Amino acid sequence: MSQLSLTLPSSGQQEGRNRRLLELLGAAAIAGTFIYLVLTQPADIANGLGSVSALVALGGFLLGAALLVVGVLPTLPTSTVVLIPVALVLNIVLGQLMGTSGLPFYFDAIGTVLIAVLAGPAAGAATGALSSIVWSFINPTVLPFAAGAALIGFLAGTAARYGLFRRFYLAPVAGFLTGILAGVVSAPVAAFVFGGTSGAGTGAIVSAFRAMGDTLLAAITKQALISDPMDKAIVFAIAAMLVYALPRRTTFQFPFVRRFNVLAGKEPVQKDA
Repeated sequence: MSQLSLTLPSSGQQEGRNRRLLELLGAAAIAGTFIYLVLTQPADIANGLGSVSALVALGGFLLGAALLVVGVLPTLPTSTVVLIPVALVLNIVLGQLMGTSGLPFYFDAIGTVLIAVLAGPAAGAATGALSSIVWSFINPTVLPFAAGAALIGFLAGTAARYGLFRRFYLAPVAGFLTGILAGVVSAPVAAFVFGGTSGAGTGAIVSAFRAMGDTLLAAITKQALISDPMDKAIVFAIAAMLVYALPRRTTFQFPFVRRFNVLAGKEPVQKDA
């Protein structure tokens, strides 16, 4: 019996493997949907869910987000489950406002980064993808960018895991680097699906580069490498301020925060009643 117990995984280990498998499958579904959009370049996706390409994108991204949520849900406290809808609303409201402001920023990932810092990369990726999915029922043009939104959540959670939110000045640095990768990922979608005109402020920058003789993809990539790093640096800084503004007893209820010592300071001591 003792030899057998050494070879058989415990129930906790098996559950952990199952969660990781679901997270990998969710990430694969989101990545596969992104590749489909880049390869097929379905311009009709901007017209809403009436097109086949939009339904495929919605199904793929929704499947990926659902797998991520199912995989990470057992590790989340009730406070996180309640906070995710708040994060979605925050993303959508700020994203809508910035989209009509004429500024070359987005501010549509603050809720995503907030969840990622508190609950980890998988929860952040799920929140990012779900934001784009829910938002697409109001603004269909954001649906193809769900993969980029998920990537931002994943990278924010990874940055938190490795201590980049323990010092406030490191959070914008992590955001800047995240913006570079997110910009590279979003550029093909903006180019092939929307022709670089999916935002008022960003569209003006694209037009300026096009007037200088750049190809569409080159112009959009340059615009993304200007706007996205600055936007994500600000977003990460705001998310860090929000996290540190929460009561310490609240933030330390999150297993991810405790396990990886995400925030500066020690866990508050629980006093006996």
